[in-house]
Amino acid sequence: MSQDTNAPRKRGRPPSTAAQRRALEAAHDILMVEGFGRLTIEAVAARSGVGKPTIYRSWANAQELAMAALLVSPLPDAETRGATAQAALGAQMRGLVTAFASTRGRQITMALAAADPESEFTKAFRNQVILSSRNAGRVILEKALDRGEITQPPDLEALLDMIYGPVFFRLLVGHQPVSPEFGDAIVRTALRAVARSGT
Repeated sequence: MSQDTNAPRKRGRPPSTAAQRRALEAAHDILMVEGFGRLTIEAVAARSGVGKPTIYRSWANAQELAMAALLVSPLPDAETRGATAQAALGAQMRGLVTAFASTRGRQITMALAAADPESEFTKAFRNQVILSSRNAGRVILEKALDRGEITQPPDLEALLDMIYGPVFFRLLVGHQPVSPEFGDAIVRTALRAVARSGT
């Protein structure tokens, strides 16, 4: 995948959601069937029918696209739209742990453990998995605050770290497995810190 590593992100009109989805689905298919090493921007463009410049507007390189594709959810967004913070975070967490419990997810985790912290591979994991997950969680929590479902935490960033940190710690250290039950336990425990009295 080295030919895609340092390609610049193109300027221009943002790609449509449909084009992004086609590219992600094509990348997911390649990743699951052929493996991380065979996923290139060229291969995704050929399979999806989405042009390379359009793909580069969303992902800087093939590593970023691969990480995003690993987390493509089989569930429609409608299943978490309007849900409680517990339900929405739980669904997101189950998708996250399921992705990394897969064969390809485990391969990526093992590669990450041996990767240089400043490599494009590690940066892609940080941008497309860690930061993307935290940003989605921030939106969920802010909506819950607006609804009065939870109380204002002393530090929202610390709360997000409490939710996502344990998953990535287990993935990278490997001392315990990740599982949907583990994800549910994290969400329950973290939300207790911001639960309204009597709930």
